[in-house]
Amino acid sequence: MRLISWNVNGLRAAMKKGFMAFLEKEAADFYALQEIKMKPEQADFSFDDYYQYWNSADRAGYSGTLVLTKHKPKNVRYGIDETLYIDEGRIITLEYDAFYFVNVYVPNAKRELKRLDYRMAFEDTFREYLKRLDEDKPVILCGDLNVAHHEIDLKNPSSNKRNAGFTDEERQKFTSLLEHGFTDTFRHLYPEKIKYSWWSYMFNARKNNAGWRIDYFVVSNRLIDYVLDSEILTDIHGSDHCPVKLTINLKTTS
Repeated sequence: MRLISWNVNGLRAAMKKGFMAFLEKEAADFYALQEIKMKPEQADFSFDDYYQYWNSADRAGYSGTLVLTKHKPKNVRYGIDETLYIDEGRIITLEYDAFYFVNVYVPNAKRELKRLDYRMAFEDTFREYLKRLDEDKPVILCGDLNVAHHEIDLKNPSSNKRNAGFTDEERQKFTSLLEHGFTDTFRHLYPEKIKYSWWSYMFNARKNNAGWRIDYFVVSNRLIDYVLDSEILTDIHGSDHCPVKLTINLKTTS
């Protein structure tokens, strides 16, 4: 089974930059998209071969997530327990016989860390939610987690110590998630590999590969032996992020 996660930074913009050709070429089982910045009724395109699950933000042109899948789920949840973090369209959970699939767009702490407290509360609530899911059946989590976990995960760690995405607080929250039974698949398979998934549009960052690894596939520990590969598709353009891809020897049914 192949799964792809991508912060498209505007789905309508990505459609004009080759997204449909990428979707057809990869023919993955799941596509988890973040920052779609639109509502389904605004689409002048269609994904006819996929079940579609949209979680758009209340605010126009902001945030939002979408899952496209070839496999119809048993159940779909939006936000946390259908009550929390619905307004910004940040979380979609699909339930299958064998696992939960969670697509998330974690809030950015923003310049001068103006939203760090909000981010910290989100992290704690979301971690507890994932732990509850994991008690029932294993979890495949993916998305833009908006954190570079270790210094190897960004080009310039020393100059970013108190910048959003690399604060001690954000990094510790990700550590805490892993300590509660989850594995960062890319770093598990490639402990020393330097590869990034996001680059600023400024200062020719992508050309100079001055990036950050902030897009992830994270799985329950008991799924790690089923993971065949975890990739960062740096050759794919169309956004300030590139897609990440998980190949796992797992079926949607038990």
